Amino acid sequence: MAASASTVEPATQYRGIVTICTVVATLMQSLDGTIANVALPYMQGTLDAAPDQITWVLTSYIVAAAIMTAPIGWLSARFGRKNLFVACLAGFTVTSMLCGLAQTLDQMVLFRLLQGAFGAGLVPLSQATLLDLYPLEQRGSAMALWGVGVMVGPILGPTLGGYLTDVYDWRWVFFINLPFGLLGIAGLVLFLHDTRRNADMKFDWFGFGALSLGLGSLQLVLDRGELKNWFGSNEIVIETALALLGLYLFLVHLRLAPRPFIPPRIFRDLNFTAGLLVMFAVGLVLFASSALLAPYLQNLGGYSVSQAGMLMAPRGLGTMLSMMIAGRIANRIDPRLIMFVGFVMLMESGRQMVNWTPDIDAWSLATTTLIQGAGLGLIFTPLQVIAFATLPADLRTDGTALFSLVRNVGSSIGISVTSFLLVENTQAVHAALAEHITPFNRVLQHGSAYLFWNSATHRGLSALNDEITRQAQIIAYMDDFKLMLLVSVPAILLLLLMRRPNTGTASAAEAAAIAE
Repeated sequence: MAASASTVEPATQYRGIVTICTVVATLMQSLDGTIANVALPYMQGTLDAAPDQITWVLTSYIVAAAIMTAPIGWLSARFGRKNLFVACLAGFTVTSMLCGLAQTLDQMVLFRLLQGAFGAGLVPLSQATLLDLYPLEQRGSAMALWGVGVMVGPILGPTLGGYLTDVYDWRWVFFINLPFGLLGIAGLVLFLHDTRRNADMKFDWFGFGALSLGLGSLQLVLDRGELKNWFGSNEIVIETALALLGLYLFLVHLRLAPRPFIPPRIFRDLNFTAGLLVMFAVGLVLFASSALLAPYLQNLGGYSVSQAGMLMAPRGLGTMLSMMIAGRIANRIDPRLIMFVGFVMLMESGRQMVNWTPDIDAWSLATTTLIQGAGLGLIFTPLQVIAFATLPADLRTDGTALFSLVRNVGSSIGISVTSFLLVENTQAVHAALAEHITPFNRVLQHGSAYLFWNSATHRGLSALNDEITRQAQIIAYMDDFKLMLLVSVPAILLLLLMRRPNTGTASAAEAAAIAE
């Protein structure tokens, strides 16, 4: 018993400081996934890059992060979680500074690749650290704090990036990481206790190579498909074939290899496996809706960048508030019930967004986004609690890495699919509406319609085409919002597969693991 007490006490003595450091690391990584988006036009001029070249600033980061997320569990077990955490945060901070100092596009892409590789471990390592620091009955509150960084970072990223770019320079989008990175490194070095290491572990190079090929190629397909006209491009066809080959080889290797770097027994936990699928759906809705809202407000609603950011702020506010509430009640109320309420709110916000038009008033818009953000928060925090409640302690880092990987893949698929459908549906609806535009259409022969959209003049014909395009985009956005609504329906059925965690049993199991 004395040995057990001495083991637990140092790990929890500076729990508050370690929690702050891990949340800061999480927020830094999640912010950098979107903070550079609005700065791309300014980078393009400074780095002398073409429009299709500057997108590699985003693509390189996403691809590197996707590839390096999977082996975090093995790296943590082999070198120790503290060493890996500090190395990832230090590397992320240094490469952030290098991105801000980049003088050419080649340098920027290289530094973003390294930044994504180092940043890949920050989210899963932060989550695994907090799961070990807090017992099950306090885990809801811990996951709420951690979740704020994960969920709010992508929402606030474009707003913060736009502010820094307007007031200072696009390079400050990267420089802002320095003070927070240094504070986080100091806190982890001084107060985080290391985990056990297994120096005899061998790395599964074949499995990692197959998964890297599959994930890297898939990310390239998703990020460059629309730009290259999808399967009309040989590049996309080749990348798709490589993605399918890599993922197939990885799944076969996972089933047959004696020691793959992702332990197959992790999928035997039904709560965790169902949680992965729910997290995939959350990734789809969270990032796809963010990617759709900003251009909708700016291009169709006529709002400025700063106004659009302010109108999207209630979404982040709703997420933060609901996460805090869910963290407080997750151990008093069945987490599945809380998640069910979150899904209902998510679907209700989706139903309202399907009926949106650009002239929607600011109050209704803010209310809808607030409901959507609150719904996401009510899903996210209990999901972390229930998915990891029954997972063995030695699989937590692997589990958090898989959660991050699934969320990132879901977000990439969601953004790519909704962007593709937006373009395709806009063209299809434009063609359908244009069929009714003829010189014999009486609606266009009288009143203000004749003055503004006189098809006999070049100016009138151009204005008429602009209005048809605008109406087609409104309908296309409605279709995308409807798709996000439909994604939430099958995800809610996964709650039936989950089992409510038994606090007493889980606590006993964790105490036994510590005593060993």
